[in-house]
Amino acid sequence: MDATTKTLLTLGALFLLGLLTDLVGRRTALPRVTLLLVFGFAVGPSVLDWLPTAFSETWFPPLTDIALVMVGFLLGGNMTRGEFRRHGRKVFWMSIGEVVATAAVVAVGLMAAGVAPQVALLLAGIAPATAPAATMDVVRESQAEGEFTRTLLGIVAIDDAWGLLIFSLLLAVAQALQGQEAGVVEMMRHGLWEIGGAVLVGVALGIPMAYLTGRVRPGEPTQAEALGAVFLCGGIAEYLEVSYILAAMVLGAVVVNLARHHNRPFHEIEGIEWPFMILFFVLAGASLHAEALAAIGLLGLGYIALRGAGLVAGSWLGGLASRAEPETRRWMGWALMPQAGVALGMALLAGQRFPEYKDVVLPVAIGATVVFEVVGPIIMRRVLVRMGEADA
Repeated sequence: MDATTKTLLTLGALFLLGLLTDLVGRRTALPRVTLLLVFGFAVGPSVLDWLPTAFSETWFPPLTDIALVMVGFLLGGNMTRGEFRRHGRKVFWMSIGEVVATAAVVAVGLMAAGVAPQVALLLAGIAPATAPAATMDVVRESQAEGEFTRTLLGIVAIDDAWGLLIFSLLLAVAQALQGQEAGVVEMMRHGLWEIGGAVLVGVALGIPMAYLTGRVRPGEPTQAEALGAVFLCGGIAEYLEVSYILAAMVLGAVVVNLARHHNRPFHEIEGIEWPFMILFFVLAGASLHAEALAAIGLLGLGYIALRGAGLVAGSWLGGLASRAEPETRRWMGWALMPQAGVALGMALLAGQRFPEYKDVVLPVAIGATVVFEVVGPIIMRRVLVRMGEADA
């Protein structure tokens, strides 16, 4: 069988699988994200090894970028002036509380258990990262709508920026403890540029996009306009080595607030996003390795427990500061459990900066991400149902 035939057969099967998981997800408590991840794991190299090598090795990196830049743009579309007025205070304080408390609980807890301070700080920097793609998809699939859901989407959108800052800071502290003072300033500068540069890219592209798109077909951008702007944003962000998710979020926020002549500026992205998400989640599942779970050990289990406790405690404290409703304070941390690609990227960077701790940090981060990536969406969906904002 030649490569073209394999590719066409695989794509056809995966897209039909996406339809099947959608149907199963509507009739069970399992989100389609989890179903796709589990299926990808089953057909990946760890189990059946049915996927062509090109899919996992060549297709996965660009598909990840494409899927996440779309998700970032759509999340930015929720950041309207009206949403800021209604939910801004809660989003701001609960996102800060979640990020700071999760990092602090993981760092203190691991050091108290006798883990080397550098390892504890590296894992603490990775812990606050969440999963925008999984969060957005569970919300869409369950048709969740309400105060809690809007706050959740706002937190997931903004905590990427806070997470990058805290990760850069803790990485710099770990380097100082290691005696790498020369790298501390560089690390902080890199973190600030990754966030500040992403904001600049989003604004620089968002302003002309807001005024120029939606003119060919009055009131709504064409598919070519929407995809062109979003992909251009992702490409420029990658080239400048800034956060492409954050850049796309800023782009979406600028467009939705400035494009007064648009009726539905994000309609075209919403219509084409799901096929990319199917491939993204299946290939993400195929990239999971059973040995990562086997190697996680007591340190990994402790890290999982501490991250969960930090998310719950931090969201509760942030909710208290913002005077959020008691039920929102109680359950928001549980809804933030999913974790995915951003955490793996941070783990890889930590491994590069600290090769002597790579064999400890990477297995724990990867193994924990497997757990949170599969189980997190299930917990999140249960929370949305409990809050009365999604169908059971």
